[in-house]
Amino acid sequence: MSDLDGAVRARLATLEADGIPARIWARDHTVWRPDPAEISDRLGWLTVHEEMAGHLDEVRAFAAGCAEDGFRWAVLCGMGGSSLAPEVFRESFGPGLLDLVVLDTTHPDQILALEEAIDLERALFVVSSKSGTTIETRSQLEHFWRRAPDGRRFVAITDPGTPLAELASDRVFRRTFENPPDIGGRYSALSFFGLVPAALVGADLDALLEGARRAASACGPEVPAAENPAAVLGAWMGEGARLGRDKLTIALHGPVASLAAWVEQLVAESTGKDGTGLIPVEGEALGPPSLYGSDRLFVAAEVGEQGSIVEWLERSGHPVVRSSLREPAELGDAMLRWELATAVAGHVLGVHPFDQPDVQAAKDATDRVLASGGRTDVEAGDLAEVADSVGAGDYVAIQAFVPRNDETTSRLRSVRQRIRDHRRVATTVGFGPRFLHSTGQLHKGGPDSVVCLQVVDEPDADLDVPGRPYSFGDLLAAQAAGDLEALRGRGRRAVRVSLEELERFGW
Repeated sequence: MSDLDGAVRARLATLEADGIPARIWARDHTVWRPDPAEISDRLGWLTVHEEMAGHLDEVRAFAAGCAEDGFRWAVLCGMGGSSLAPEVFRESFGPGLLDLVVLDTTHPDQILALEEAIDLERALFVVSSKSGTTIETRSQLEHFWRRAPDGRRFVAITDPGTPLAELASDRVFRRTFENPPDIGGRYSALSFFGLVPAALVGADLDALLEGARRAASACGPEVPAAENPAAVLGAWMGEGARLGRDKLTIALHGPVASLAAWVEQLVAESTGKDGTGLIPVEGEALGPPSLYGSDRLFVAAEVGEQGSIVEWLERSGHPVVRSSLREPAELGDAMLRWELATAVAGHVLGVHPFDQPDVQAAKDATDRVLASGGRTDVEAGDLAEVADSVGAGDYVAIQAFVPRNDETTSRLRSVRQRIRDHRRVATTVGFGPRFLHSTGQLHKGGPDSVVCLQVVDEPDADLDVPGRPYSFGDLLAAQAAGDLEALRGRGRRAVRVSLEELERFGW
């Protein structure tokens, strides 16, 4: 039995003795902190699937009405928790009543590319923000309102009483879905934030909520910790990080593979703080055991060719937690299990899994840049020097403030594979500014093992933000500069490069 196996068994015994799973279901904030702030009002995700069951008919009727009125596309304007679950449902279930396009960017080239790819006259705009004040989402809203100033073409998803809810009322939006306010964004997949977009793509909402009910039963308060799938996964995650295996490498397969990007946000933003945390690695193709150091913990599906690699990794001594997720209808089950597991891992690591204290640092720096007139002159840094600092146990985070499309995704995938293969370290890729609402917390608040490669470009065109003294290009540049400032302020190794420079560099 390995050290990690023993630690997990011991942790499960402690979780059982301390009644942790039952206390989580009882919404006991002392599982994580003596102070209930941002905990007692953030646990609605535990039972939101039960509440949502009573809203399925109206959600489905809303989606059907949109299709009947001739809408062909739904453009979702949202960031982080408001966009990642809808993207999973779009990728897993495919276009249904409407084709959902997730727009979680401020890059003007990507916004213009979207407008060229669809017929805006047949687009419904879904504006999704818990706070109702998210700068990217509000900027997108004003841009599309100028294009189509008709409230019947807009729907809002937000908490009650937010500025977005008020604006939606003033402009007579087609519909405003007010979400239960006791749910944080990254835990909101099975609330209106996830289910309304899911209905628009024709997802099986009954199956999603039935899956959540199965997970709630299998991981319920009366289930012993050692038989509770979420507690077991959380124990592996937490103890893995405590023993140095903090690179949680997620390799799913088939139509549900996109869930890994949602898990990345959930785990990174929930655990990456106080100098500790898990580094979720998604989108990194599995390779032979020799490519990996002793800092990996794999969660992987044994499917097809990947199945033989998973077995190879395990035989070589790498810890592997097998994923049974196969079909889109199982996503509700998987999402609730991961949420519970992440809450357990937060307890194991001694961190508060429902706040995001370091996200604000980049936002504040962005505001300072915009207030100064948009000056974004920053020192790029020395790529060779930063690359030479990469050592065992580190990870390389590529932070790409470029359009997210098939070409850039493919090019960045090639770069990260070269880095992994040559340096034998974990790699991640995040597109800016969307990663600021997920892994951005981990980069600044998590372990000091991150090496940040910020990739920037010069947009081919620009768009002004209606009602603001800056453009989308200005906002994007300020976000990149602000994040680089925040990273360096935390002592992180960070360099700015172009994509071409990154590709030419000999890793």
